[in-house]
Amino acid sequence: MKKINIKSILLCCVASLLLHSCNDMDPVPTNEYTDATFWQSVSNAEQIVNMAYNQMYSADKMWNDEALSDNVFEGRSNTAQRTIRNGTAEPSLGIFASEWKWAYEGIKTSHIFLEFVDLVPDMDESLREQRKAEIRFIRAFLYFRLVNFYGDVPFFTKDITLEESKTISRTPKAEILSFIHAELDEIMNILPNKSKLSADDNGRITKAAASALQARAYLYEGNWDKVITYCENIMNNSSEFGSYGLFEDYAGLFLAKNEYNKEVILDYGYVPSLKTWSKFYDMAPLSAGARLNALAPLQSLIDNYIMLDGSTYNPASVQSPYKDRDPRMAATVVYHGGTWTHFDGKDKVVYIQPKSTPEGETNVDEYVSASSNSTSTGYYCKKYYDMDATSTFGAGLNIIMFRYADILLMYAEAKFEKGEFNKTVWDQTIKPIRERAGFTASKALQYPTLSPDAMRKLIRNERRSELALEGLRYYDIVRWKAGKEYLDGYVYGAKFANNNTSHIRLDKRQFNDRDYLWAVPQSQIDLNPNLKPNNPGYAN
Repeated sequence: MKKINIKSILLCCVASLLLHSCNDMDPVPTNEYTDATFWQSVSNAEQIVNMAYNQMYSADKMWNDEALSDNVFEGRSNTAQRTIRNGTAEPSLGIFASEWKWAYEGIKTSHIFLEFVDLVPDMDESLREQRKAEIRFIRAFLYFRLVNFYGDVPFFTKDITLEESKTISRTPKAEILSFIHAELDEIMNILPNKSKLSADDNGRITKAAASALQARAYLYEGNWDKVITYCENIMNNSSEFGSYGLFEDYAGLFLAKNEYNKEVILDYGYVPSLKTWSKFYDMAPLSAGARLNALAPLQSLIDNYIMLDGSTYNPASVQSPYKDRDPRMAATVVYHGGTWTHFDGKDKVVYIQPKSTPEGETNVDEYVSASSNSTSTGYYCKKYYDMDATSTFGAGLNIIMFRYADILLMYAEAKFEKGEFNKTVWDQTIKPIRERAGFTASKALQYPTLSPDAMRKLIRNERRSELALEGLRYYDIVRWKAGKEYLDGYVYGAKFANNNTSHIRLDKRQFNDRDYLWAVPQSQIDLNPNLKPNNPGYAN
């Protein structure tokens, strides 16, 4: 799946639009495809599948989702995510429309493929059914994303005309989720496990990926029994679902040389020099070649990482805020005195505290202000930095959508919420995750005796530390109904303000009950009044 041909994807985009018109038997130019000619080729059908994969997710989606959370801050401009977090979003906000459009474009591609793929002659029937199952997964994933953002949305399972799209109303979220669960159960019986895939098919949707999406969907619904069932499918390392485990090196999990390792259940593929992403051009330290810093970690994420001995981080009781901390912190963010591996392979210390750079070295990474080119928070992102990228950070590094550590953490949370979390579950889940991270102290690894509230907090904090900067934090906060706790009030950076005596104070975020859902885009309501009423708290 790494071998994606961008010209083919662009061709498919054109073909998709043409096929939409062909549904109504409209004439098309003679030098372009028609239904009768396009669907005579297995290769053409495969190109549509590639197109659907391309529309499922992206690095930009992951980083934009992360910007909705309390892990990072966008300091260069008033982005859509920043507008949402500051409580000033209206239905006309661009991201409400662009996210809606993007998801429905992918759903349209899925419907076109499912409608026409049976026309392809000489296509192996097992391959045809497998590709249908992959497409049905992608459609389910897109609908899942839609309902998590908007709640009730228009729902249909075949391609519809432009006129129909202007009359359709919104379907209840619960009904769409029931469809998603039924779809995933059905395609699980068709999809292969990863051991059946050739190297060229690495990155394709598997039986385990369908089970992982089921677990995540049920997690967001709070259906703990189902979460346990679908996590156990993967944890049992059966011949049916394949064998998975924790990759030995946490930092190495996010390096290109280790792609498709035993922890990865599904990732979104990129191809060096063909299909790349460049977010680190505006996130890396300036000394590493970034042009500016537009996204930086917040202090609350730093504070979440525990000490190496297993104790909670308490800034009042330590001399150095970055010493003897959870090793995942250094693998995820760059803090003052931390290191960055440059494209030449050399590790260099990054000096961020104002006026701290040694004489003779560049001071461009130092914090200046929230509006300067350097970091606005006193930290830089590190996880997902591709050392094999171009000089402008064009990265061919895949983005992991589902991985085994997430399965363990979902399982731990479900067991806890059912009142079944004990030493055995701890030893199955959090202990091996911490061991892999580099913890050795007994206090960090032994099952703790805590009150229910304290244990819930530990499990949630562990999830944040393990999965930080992977695009999942916002959805966790929403499903916990914890917006007021994590997304309301001032956000802070490092202790670099007022001559290093106080923390950098940034936006004052506002979270109200309406913010658990996005607004239905005003542009869509203007086209189709049947989408009214808008979600509570947003004017129609």
